[in-house]
Amino acid sequence: MTDNPERNTPATRIQQNILARGERRVLDWLCAHLPRWVTPDQLTTLGFLGAVMVAMGYMLSWVDPAWLALSIIGFVVNWFGDSLDGSLARWRRIERPRYGYFVDHSVDGLAIFLMVGSIGLSPYVRFDVALIAVVGYLLLAIHSFLAAKVMGEFRLSYMAGGPTELRLMLIAMTALMPVVGGADVGSTNFSPFDIFGLGIASILVTLFVTQSFATARQLARRGD
Repeated sequence: MTDNPERNTPATRIQQNILARGERRVLDWLCAHLPRWVTPDQLTTLGFLGAVMVAMGYMLSWVDPAWLALSIIGFVVNWFGDSLDGSLARWRRIERPRYGYFVDHSVDGLAIFLMVGSIGLSPYVRFDVALIAVVGYLLLAIHSFLAAKVMGEFRLSYMAGGPTELRLMLIAMTALMPVVGGADVGSTNFSPFDIFGLGIASILVTLFVTQSFATARQLARRGD
C-alpha cells in the first residue's frame, strides 16, 4: 500500500530479506484463513497493541525479569498485526493506497519508538542508547519513504534484513537479558546490550548515509 509521485501507479515493493519467501507463504495462508470479519484496520490496531505489550514487559522487568516474556509475546503479536494488515488488504483487493500508506507507517513509527525506545527503560540498556537505535531505524525508514517518492521503489529490506529479522534479533536479545544481565563491561559504563545496540545503530545510520548518496547519484545522472 504505497503511493509514488504519479499518485496513480503504486511504487514497486522491494523485499529481499532472508525470510521473505517463507514469510510470504505463511502470510498468504493466514490471509486465506482469516475470518471475513477481520479487517486490515483491526490488524493495524493489534500490531500496535503488541508494541504496547513489548514496552510494558521491558518496563516491568525492573520488578521481575520474568516480565520480559510479555515483551517476547508482544513482538509476536506486533509481527502478526503489522505484517498482515497490508497483506490482507492486497489479498482481498480492498487496498486504500494513500490511507493505508499514511496510517500504516504512522503507526509503525510510533510502534518502533515504543518497542525499541522502551528497551532503554529496562535494567539492561541505557535509555540514550535505545533512543540512538530508534533514530537509526527511523532514518532508514525516511530513506525508504523518500525513495518511494522520487524513485518509485519502496524498499522493505537492507543487507538481507527486514522488520521480521529485526524482531527475531530483538526477541533473542530479550531472552538473553536475564542470563547475561545488565552489568557494565569493564569500566566502559556500557552493558553488553548497550554495545550491541550501538553497533546496530551505527549500521543503520551508515546504511542511511550510503543509500542516500547512492540515490542522489542516480537522480543526478538521470537529470531529475
